[in-house]
Amino acid sequence: MDHLTTARMLMAFSLGFHIIFASISMVMPFLMAWAYHRYLKTGDELDMKLCKAWMKGSAILFATGAVSGTTLSFQLGLLWPTFMEHAGPIFGMPFSLEGAAFFLEAIFLGLFLYGWGRLKPKTHLLCGIMVGVCGLASGILVVAANGWMNAPTGFDWVNGQAENIHPWKAMFNPAWPMQAIHMLVAAFQATTMAAIGLHAFGLLKGHNAPFHRRALLYLAPVFVGASLIQPMMGDLSAKAVAHRQPEKLAAMEAHFETEAWAPLLIGGIPNEETGEVSFGIKIPGGLSFLAFGNPSKEVTGLNAFPEEERPPVLIPHLAFQTMVGLGMLMVLLSGFWIWSAWKKVDLLENRRWLWTQVALFPIGFIALEAGWIVTEVGRQPWIIYRVMRTADAVTPVPGLGWSLLMIVLLYSTLGFISFSLLWKLFQKESHPETTS
Repeated sequence: MDHLTTARMLMAFSLGFHIIFASISMVMPFLMAWAYHRYLKTGDELDMKLCKAWMKGSAILFATGAVSGTTLSFQLGLLWPTFMEHAGPIFGMPFSLEGAAFFLEAIFLGLFLYGWGRLKPKTHLLCGIMVGVCGLASGILVVAANGWMNAPTGFDWVNGQAENIHPWKAMFNPAWPMQAIHMLVAAFQATTMAAIGLHAFGLLKGHNAPFHRRALLYLAPVFVGASLIQPMMGDLSAKAVAHRQPEKLAAMEAHFETEAWAPLLIGGIPNEETGEVSFGIKIPGGLSFLAFGNPSKEVTGLNAFPEEERPPVLIPHLAFQTMVGLGMLMVLLSGFWIWSAWKKVDLLENRRWLWTQVALFPIGFIALEAGWIVTEVGRQPWIIYRVMRTADAVTPVPGLGWSLLMIVLLYSTLGFISFSLLWKLFQKESHPETTS
């Protein structure tokens, strides 16, 4: 594995690990606060137990996300020094604001964790809500930096140097709003899908069934809402990519030839050397409609770009197909939840349905990871789109293979410890006689 590939693998593994914990930390505080709000309104102790269980889980995952996020910050400077030298002064603002949001999130989480009996109930509830608000702000600000890499603005690039820098224009770049919304909705989807699977397992085991049933009644509406919104966000995101990064869209869809009535490809294995796709299903005009809302519109193919500026095709295409396929599966699951509510059918009494939720619990995070692969790999060979190549930004320092091995071992250990703690918490809350 060459030096550049090793650096990219190191960054990809670290980001892929962190994004799971960051997503959960953005979503769980809102569920925790919702349960607490219901307790304050009804006095139902089941809501209080649910709030405290989700609170403890949020604390564990927040700690893991904080460690992995800090490591990522160092990796940006160590692995990509040329990138940070030029990009740091341009998009340093969202990173500094993200740091402030992170510290506020930690403060409010501490207040919520230790505010029982010390804060007024409404103040305590507000602290819980603010944990989620600050988590969302942190995520949005990080995506602002990534959006800038896809749509660099706020500077003039003159003789290999950034001049006339406008940090606010860089921060509010054209790619940011759609990327942020798409990412946040995906976080709600993935987190609630995983939590549904976990609580469905608890319900199947018959331990503390009222606790798990109540949890599922909170989780299902959030999952349904996010899953129904996401296809619209995905459609808007595809249109934005078609406008700003046509070669990325072509790679996502393995679209090699520029043509009108461009077909939408479902599945398929692309061959970059021959420009052909095997085993795919083509829907005439589908890609033109997806990209421009007009089935007869011409869509630019990869053949319109110099070979050295084309992104790889196989990985973005397979990742895109995975993301869309799992997204549609989650829409289908949402349809069943809606049907059950309409027909007043209790799906929580259907063991086959519960086992389905258990089996599918990771699909939200798989789709989320696939989406990030599309975003990052589809931008290659650029680290800053059409400004700086990834190969020109990587550190010349050797020994990255050992660093990759150490990060994999460290994060695997950290992940194992985190999920072991979560499993112990889950088992404790599933047995009311041991729950404090």
